[in-house]
Amino acid sequence: MDGDAWLTERFEEHRSHLRAVSYRMLGSLAEADDAVQETWLRLSRSDISEVENLGGWLTTVVSRVCLNMLRSRASRREDSMDAYPTDPAGSREDTVDPEQEAVMADSVGLALLVVLDRLAPAERLAFVLHDLFAVPFDEIAPMIEKTPAATRQLASRARRRVKGAPLVPEADLARRRHVVEAFLAATRGGNFDALVTLLHPDVVLRADTAVVPTPAPFLLRGAVTVATSAMAAMQRARATAPALVDGTVGLAMAPLGRLFLVLGFAIEDGLITEIDIVAEPERLGALELAALDV
Repeated sequence: MDGDAWLTERFEEHRSHLRAVSYRMLGSLAEADDAVQETWLRLSRSDISEVENLGGWLTTVVSRVCLNMLRSRASRREDSMDAYPTDPAGSREDTVDPEQEAVMADSVGLALLVVLDRLAPAERLAFVLHDLFAVPFDEIAPMIEKTPAATRQLASRARRRVKGAPLVPEADLARRRHVVEAFLAATRGGNFDALVTLLHPDVVLRADTAVVPTPAPFLLRGAVTVATSAMAAMQRARATAPALVDGTVGLAMAPLGRLFLVLGFAIEDGLITEIDIVAEPERLGALELAALDV
């Protein structure tokens, strides 16, 4: 086997791991594949004759590539509000397979991706590498030009944000989660009757002007009317997942891993009495979001 073929074979042995790291770092399959490709290019141009742990070397390279991409993304967000697309379905390249993206997001946890997207680049790298891939802090520290102790602090701060702090008792949180997950399942499955049974007869749905472009916030009343509106969002429900929103259970819609809107719920006696849909960037930014079961 010649040198090029040997190098390609060794790289392919690590591709799935590198893609997994990149996806959790970037939250986008298209960007993750770009990072893996850049890692291959750097490998093909490097002398690795003295590299004893190729897997570790590749993980370091792909992590640094992802870190640069995250920092570039953060700079773009400061310059533009395009981070909140009005059409989430068209916010990425047409080459992205929505089904594959959805499957990947489900396997990782959509709410986790949403929270990770809110972390600073160095925090995200420290948390992902240490907590999700068990990379020691002394190996992560040089990537972000920090001491191991400072890197540990970054990961700890990120961990607190990822896990959040429920503001309701655990039993109440579980009951609320059951109702919210049932609402999501009925919406995804197009089960109108099941949806109506979860809604209080006088349920109220409010949506801000970023959700529905009207002069005033959008308002619907009644179980049948609200359920009919939810059915219209059946396709987008695939990119939606339960999350901890301001200390209680809500839903986060994040096509391609980028937060687009949040649904908050008021629940009484097992029935949904109010739904508040938030999409305005300022309101989204003010929400405390965390992942469930992390």
